[in-house]
Amino acid sequence: MRELSKLKVWEKAQEFGLDIYAITKSFPKEEIYRIANQIRRAAVSIPNNIAEGCGRKSKKELSDFLNIAMGSASEVEYLLLLSYDLHYLKDKYQMLNENLIEIRKMLNVFMQKIKTDINEN
Repeated sequence: MRELSKLKVWEKAQEFGLDIYAITKSFPKEEIYRIANQIRRAAVSIPNNIAEGCGRKSKKELSDFLNIAMGSASEVEYLLLLSYDLHYLKDKYQMLNENLIEIRKMLNVFMQKIKTDINEN
């Protein structure tokens, strides 16, 4: 079991989820139960799956949850692009996309470390 507060990737993903919640408040009212809801759920799924994986006993289980977090990051990537194309994000897209790229890189490094640990045992 790992301590979440010591994981930079979880911390960054948590901040990202909060940013998504704040920014999607400005989406059109008709999108509240559509794109806004979907992007919020996908964004929160990233730190959520990191947390759930860290609560598991085996590194294999942790690896599985990190893979799910990476899938959620891919979903957010598309939803950010869609929101931008629909003119809902305007000047926030670049910042959000850069943060997401950083989270994905951090997740990838963490996943590789866990995979190496699994293979060594």
